[in-house]
Amino acid sequence: MNKPDHLSHIHEVSQTRKWYALRTRSRHEKLVREQLANQGIEPLLPTVKRLSQWKDRKKEIEVPLFSGYCFVRFASEQKLPVLKTIGVVDIVGTSHCPEAIPDEEIAAIKTLMTSVLPYDPHPYLHEGMRVEVVRGPLQGVHGILLRKDNHHRLVLGVRLIQQAAAVKIDVNDVVPA
Repeated sequence: MNKPDHLSHIHEVSQTRKWYALRTRSRHEKLVREQLANQGIEPLLPTVKRLSQWKDRKKEIEVPLFSGYCFVRFASEQKLPVLKTIGVVDIVGTSHCPEAIPDEEIAAIKTLMTSVLPYDPHPYLHEGMRVEVVRGPLQGVHGILLRKDNHHRLVLGVRLIQQAAAVKIDVNDVVPA
């Protein structure tokens, strides 16, 4: 038995939907999420609770985990309505070509959001990246981030003699240089 035309089209669209990151105007992430949801387009805005203080009171507020970004799942034919959404600056990608985010990365963020574990934004670090130590006895030192035996290491090199030293470091003490 064949599906009615409009149902097969919906099935095709759902099969081609991919996750993308939207760059948003400053402090427009929640507005973008609401507008996309109202258009029937699936948004994802990871948030974190922050204690905000004014002169007369303190209040816990929800802020985006990744400031200036909102994730969205859509099919290529929905690109224009996504781009026309108020507060959307661009779809992240290379040379005006949106780049899809792997499903497992979005799944990991969703799992984190539903867990009871506390989480916060953190600089994106990867092996081989030049980093600067911002805390501890090596504060101000630049080096290369390395991983060895489940520990992060900071590699300090002397390029001229092609020699280096490595020291165990807490990844929370470094930021991209």
